[in-house]
Amino acid sequence: MYGVEMIEEAGKRHEHRGMSSRGILEPDRILKEMDLKGGDRLLDAGCGDGYFSIAASPIVGEDGRVYVVDSDGVAIAELKSKLAALRIANLEAYVADISKGLPLADKSVNSVLLANVLHGLVANGEAEGALREMVRVVSPGGKLSVVEFKKIEMPMGPLLSIRLSPEQVEELMVKYGFRKEKVIEAGPYHYQIVLVLVRD
Repeated sequence: MYGVEMIEEAGKRHEHRGMSSRGILEPDRILKEMDLKGGDRLLDAGCGDGYFSIAASPIVGEDGRVYVVDSDGVAIAELKSKLAALRIANLEAYVADISKGLPLADKSVNSVLLANVLHGLVANGEAEGALREMVRVVSPGGKLSVVEFKKIEMPMGPLLSIRLSPEQVEELMVKYGFRKEKVIEAGPYHYQIVLVLVRD
């Protein structure tokens, strides 16, 4: 499937919770390439510790909203405490499995971030459920930004066998109505592919 070895074949599942990308990815750089602006509604799917979302909060401003979703209840609880301490009011955090359902209304966001998440969804056979949900909640013309480790040998990140190339990501996303807008370097270990939802 998309040139990726399924983890189940080895009797294992990919563990979605890994080390935070904090320190090797620059949130401002990633968010700039997403063309976020005031009033936007962003979904950070598989948000981890939420550091991308916290950086996005002042960009979307009081008229915008940032929705963060992760299956790790501990991470979300810690994030909620941080939001309270920082008095961030335009960010909503939810515990949910993004492959089974998002706690958001149809066409309620115009931007989605999947940072170091997609490879695990594909490896575990969960991509279809997650991407169908994203198509449901993204308004037509909305953007999906996928950040992934480059498919090369390096001393960190997921197994090379389950990494996705930009071409594999594009091939997958076209099936759900997304069209590639651009692919850019996202640091020494990552790339970022920005796609637009062209199917209503």
